[in-house]
Amino acid sequence: MSSAKTGYLLIADITGYTVFLSTSELEHAQETLSTLLKLLIEHTRPPLVISRLAGDAVISYLLQERFLQGQTFVEMIEDTYVAFRRAIELMVLNNTCRCNACANVPTLDLKFFVHYGTFGLQRLGTHDELIGNDVNLIHRLLKNHVTEKTGLRGYALYTEAAVQNLGLTDWPASLSPMSEAYDHLGTVPVWIQDLRPVWQEKRERTRVPFPPEQILQQVSTEIEMSPEQVWDYLANPDFRTILIGSDRQEIIRRKGGRLAPGSAFQCFHGDRIHLHTILDWVPFERVLTEDTPDLPVRSPRVLSEYRLEPAEHGTRLTQSVGRATGPLIGRVLINTVLRLSTRAFQRDIDAFKARIEADLAEQGENRELTPEITQEEIERAARAGLAESRTDSGETRTSVRPDGEPAPDDHTS
Repeated sequence: MSSAKTGYLLIADITGYTVFLSTSELEHAQETLSTLLKLLIEHTRPPLVISRLAGDAVISYLLQERFLQGQTFVEMIEDTYVAFRRAIELMVLNNTCRCNACANVPTLDLKFFVHYGTFGLQRLGTHDELIGNDVNLIHRLLKNHVTEKTGLRGYALYTEAAVQNLGLTDWPASLSPMSEAYDHLGTVPVWIQDLRPVWQEKRERTRVPFPPEQILQQVSTEIEMSPEQVWDYLANPDFRTILIGSDRQEIIRRKGGRLAPGSAFQCFHGDRIHLHTILDWVPFERVLTEDTPDLPVRSPRVLSEYRLEPAEHGTRLTQSVGRATGPLIGRVLINTVLRLSTRAFQRDIDAFKARIEADLAEQGENRELTPEITQEEIERAARAGLAESRTDSGETRTSVRPDGEPAPDDHTS
């Protein structure tokens, strides 16, 4: 066992398959769960590290020294849930089978359990097993009364310790406080986030356009990090200062403790303050701001877009700046400066890349890596998840052997 680690424990748990399934329907259910497990694995990106699969759940951890900003961590969970709901929606739209397994797909949902504490890592075969009292606690929380008391099926449960360490001062006001009681643990205060509004907002939201023909200046660079890590630095005023070329930056007008459309970066350039107001905020993909320079003349407005895209060796960050709009004198002045600033823009984005890559390297070279998870392991986990969900349902069921094949005889659990 390694020395004790401190950080976040995260379990993403798929639920919903509790109906009776025939042998052939079990095959369809397994295929569905395998697809969804693979999706969860793909969305558990650095600095999150997968410990292992446990039936229809993915267990991962995030060490304190690799910690993201609290908002980025929450956005990773929300982004995974949105991807899960999109996958379910597509399965329903594209499916013509009417067996019980396929008909039950719309009832599948996803829950997250988040705890902050101390744990050990013990190498078992190809994965690191998480051990310790805090690990036991988060596993106990899988059995709770959230759905019974609230009716929620898709949610994120945060322990009090997790919420406190996220550092999002006003965010808990948007959550529902609850408590769970367990033998040998006593009462555990928790906070519940309903994830349905997150999905609905993503479905209905219209992105603010930035027509390509309006772009006056564009530079890019490839960064050896996941989009989530680059995004975290991009939202951090201390590092964004390098990208913008300002002396320092401050965030104003947070929404519920979080950056969101309407929030703004105050960029200090000597005794002048340029305001960058967020128009569009799409985690891990895009930020669009409307920038108002502080000029001696009436200030024009400039659109700036920061776009993240997966690249061969990490993430490509592209910064695009549009033509200024507004009062004539200010517009002409800013557009002239922008046209002459290609080298300055490229220098700043290269400096941003160098600084954040150096910062990540300073965290230590021995970074934990998620073990390669094969398709066979995913399918085996799906079979185990189906067997467990059938057992928990208390219904007459088709048994599943450890090798994933139906047992000869059905029995009542």
